[in-house]
Amino acid sequence: MTSAPELTVVEVPVSDARVEPLLRELGDEYSRRYGKDAHAELARYPDEEFTAPHGGVLLLLIEGGEPVAGGAFRRYDEATAELKRIWTHSAHRRRGLARRVVAELEREAGARGYRRLYLTTGPRQPEARGLYLAAGYTALFDTEADPETIGPLPFEKHLVEPEHTGKASTL
Repeated sequence: MTSAPELTVVEVPVSDARVEPLLRELGDEYSRRYGKDAHAELARYPDEEFTAPHGGVLLLLIEGGEPVAGGAFRRYDEATAELKRIWTHSAHRRRGLARRVVAELEREAGARGYRRLYLTTGPRQPEARGLYLAAGYTALFDTEADPETIGPLPFEKHLVEPEHTGKASTL
């Protein structure tokens, strides 16, 4: 029996060299699907929005010293984090890594006090749409409509508050 390599979750700045494959592959994928250079879309938000002082984070899943998946969130409003840049390396797809990234981002957002998550995905990304629905996100659009008639597909998820432990809250 062979054991699967261990995954490590690391928080990194956008400038970390291990983030480059994420940004490159996302830009290439979006460009293929939408027929234009989508790398500019990835530069739409300043890097600092994905850092703790600005209410954000960028996480990578590392396996064998290499990034295999990742994702980020930024502050959308005081109670809401917006998920961005969910990615799985092209050589590591179909392993459930995107779901793991989403779960790690949910955990981190909850730990930082966010109560709601929001995100959009493109209409030509049915696998992302399926991922978010399977992960318990609510579609904020008509799921019966042709996605191409909607544009970006918005989703939300309310984070469950921690169970009461009997200790006084320090909100």
